[in-house]
Amino acid sequence: MKRTSRGTAAPAGFTIIELLVVIAIIIVLAALVLGTVGYVQKKGARSRAEAEIAAMSAALESYKADNGIYPNSTDTNSLVATNPDSKQYWKASLYLYEALTGDQSATGTTTAGQKSYMSFKPATLGRADMTSAPSGSNTVMYLRDPFGNSYGYSTSKNPDANPSAAATTAGYNPTFDLWSTANANPPADQNQWIKNW
Repeated sequence: MKRTSRGTAAPAGFTIIELLVVIAIIIVLAALVLGTVGYVQKKGARSRAEAEIAAMSAALESYKADNGIYPNSTDTNSLVATNPDSKQYWKASLYLYEALTGDQSATGTTTAGQKSYMSFKPATLGRADMTSAPSGSNTVMYLRDPFGNSYGYSTSKNPDANPSAAATTAGYNPTFDLWSTANANPPADQNQWIKNW
């Protein structure tokens, strides 16, 4: 304890170096916690996307069992499964949503006379302004992955949907391709994608 000129003890305090060491330790611990939280959130989002792709694949198999063919349209037949731009997926994703839910008007309710193969939680549905998308001018509903992007759905190599498709058609699966670009940065890095092939 320090003594003052009058002989009384001065209150003990921390030195500036001790305070800086404590602050540095707190910053390091906070960085470790935040890094772990980010990793856990990304891992959880990947797991959810894998589960959603598996559920949609099962619903597509049920659709084929009833209709003899996987749902396809010109949008799903022309979508290339290697395209990294998730904004290009909107129309094919909308078509997949309509086919699996029976919601032909994309209003959130099953159209009368249509069978529903799967229902989606509101968090899985996104809305996009098609004026910024290729060819279109409406706000459309699409299937959103846990990363906020549209799921991709392609039947470009599906022999049922496109029997005259050349062997060079950019599909991976002979039935359908279903994928999420996840949080790939850049999105063209397909090693980070979550896919059914």
